[in-house]
Amino acid sequence: MEIEVISSEKNLLEFYLQGERHTFSNLLKSRLLEDKDVEMVSYLLDHPTSNKARFILRTSGKTPKKAIEDAAKKIEEELGDFEKLSKKALK
Repeated sequence: MEIEVISSEKNLLEFYLQGERHTFSNLLKSRLLEDKDVEMVSYLLDHPTSNKARFILRTSGKTPKKAIEDAAKKIEEELGDFEKLSKKALK
C-alpha cells in the first residue's frame, strides 16, 4: 500500500491509496469520519477494475496529515484488540 499525493493544501488533501479498493478504504473513511476535525472525506474508484482509491479529505482544526495519522493509530489499536480477542476465543 502506498499513498500518492495528488494535491495538498492547508486543510485539503487529495490522494490515491495504491493497492486498495473498498475494504481498507471504507475502514479508513469511517475512522476519519469519527474525527470531529474532519469536515468531509470521500473516496472513489476511477474505474471498476482500478486497484487504487482516490480520497478527498477536508479538515478544520488539524491538518489532513494529522487526521490520517490519528485514524491509522485508531485502526492499529482496534486490530490489536481483535487479535487478542480472536486468540482467546480460538484457543
